[in-house]
Amino acid sequence: MTDSHTTHDAEDDPRNRDILIYVNGEILHRDAAKVSVYDSGFMLGDGMWEGMRLHDGVWAFFDAHMDRFFESCKAVSLDPGMDRDAIMAALTRTAGANGMTTDVHCRLMLTRGVKARPFQHPSLSRSGPTLVIIMEHSRPADRLQTAGITLATVPQVRGLPHSQDAKFNSHSKLNCVIACLQAEQAGADEALMLDPHGFVNTTNACNVFIVRKGEVWTSTGDYCMNGVTRAKVIEICRENAIPVHERNFSLVDAYGADEAFLTGTFGAQTPVASIDGKPIGDGTRPLTTRIRALYKQAIERHMAARKGLHL
Repeated sequence: MTDSHTTHDAEDDPRNRDILIYVNGEILHRDAAKVSVYDSGFMLGDGMWEGMRLHDGVWAFFDAHMDRFFESCKAVSLDPGMDRDAIMAALTRTAGANGMTTDVHCRLMLTRGVKARPFQHPSLSRSGPTLVIIMEHSRPADRLQTAGITLATVPQVRGLPHSQDAKFNSHSKLNCVIACLQAEQAGADEALMLDPHGFVNTTNACNVFIVRKGEVWTSTGDYCMNGVTRAKVIEICRENAIPVHERNFSLVDAYGADEAFLTGTFGAQTPVASIDGKPIGDGTRPLTTRIRALYKQAIERHMAARKGLHL
């Protein structure tokens, strides 16, 4: 589909053709940045990652991202080999090498490292972890805020936590890729994934919110991704007397919503135009617009506070 969109659509920036990438302490041109075919991330998807945004020299909600990152690594016995201060130093070094200060998206990736033999057992990863930091000049495409995203409900579901917990920002994304393919085959931009009980849960890439009669609804959180932006939106609603509920809701509730939007680090809040071909609301999206403005203010306060710490 040549005219499809995703929540990660960005304005083209020619500077990204020559970005420098951090690979295990080295800063390399993107054409020279490589990992081994024996790396556990390539071979098995054995690793964790974080997506972060750089705003005017400040990594937005860095501590929340690091809380999620280190908690996920601990849960799978993956030792990053560095603390959050060392990760911040690596981020600062990479951004400096690229001359980047704002409108930057970062994907920080950690794998269990190079394996001694091409098999599954974690003990075969003996050389230490692999850490890669990719930063791009990246502004979300403006058209997404007007046109919105189209969703299609897909057969692929977000599974039970004891199969593969969605709270892991894991390199193992086949579940999401299958959902994305199913949505594309249905003629939609992204997939709407249900939980094991049939309630609305997430898309293949983002968490989901709907607005009904002035109230904001999102999933219970039992099966969804542990989204930093999701948590911030819930916090913002509570601070600004906007009724917000983490609850089970069905497709019937979603189809009849006045507004719907997705949350993610890259796109912040991306409006949903339709679900399964059914238009959502009348397209005015007043509460989504208000939440988006409040979120921008939260980032500005966060930036001011972080800069104050370094004066």
